Amino acid sequence: MLDTILMRRGASAKARFSAKFIVALGVIVSAVLLPQLVHLVYGAPGGVRFLPMYLPVLIGGALLGFRLGLCVGVLSPVASYLVTSLTTGNPMPAAARLPFMAVELAVFALVVGLFSKKIAEKPLFAFPAVWCAEILGRGVFLLSSVLFGSMANLPAATVLSQIVAGLPGLLIQALLAPALIFLFAKLTHTGDAE
Repeated sequence: MLDTILMRRGASAKARFSAKFIVALGVIVSAVLLPQLVHLVYGAPGGVRFLPMYLPVLIGGALLGFRLGLCVGVLSPVASYLVTSLTTGNPMPAAARLPFMAVELAVFALVVGLFSKKIAEKPLFAFPAVWCAEILGRGVFLLSSVLFGSMANLPAATVLSQIVAGLPGLLIQALLAPALIFLFAKLTHTGDAE
């Protein structure tokens, strides 16, 4: 979406690369800081309930497209793990959860990123894009726990309870993420709002 906007405005390849790099970095920083704020206000259960890292990743996937979105989806939980390990000694996500979350967020960003050009044309496509990303991402999280959960002491029953606990966050993001993407698209005049 961002690439489409910048191309329409005649931005050079170097300017487009720089803009996408800055946005990707901003998404990753947001994906590290937002969970910290939620945990500060709501405690550890707030992270499972509101899924704060997912919101910037969804927006990043839509803005950056599937390739760079995929990178942001993988790097966000890794960056959070490294930063919180070094600063608090209490890594978030936990080491056992990290690979599962990296795969899940990669799917979130990849799926919404596949809709990126369509969203640039018709911003209302942000809604089904985010909904598809949420369903597939959470499905991959559950499937990966079935396949590999025993190796990481993350059984499918635990993952299923986390998915249920995270429904409020998914519902909030199902409305908020596409609304913010839609607003960005409208502010940059990328398409009509049919």
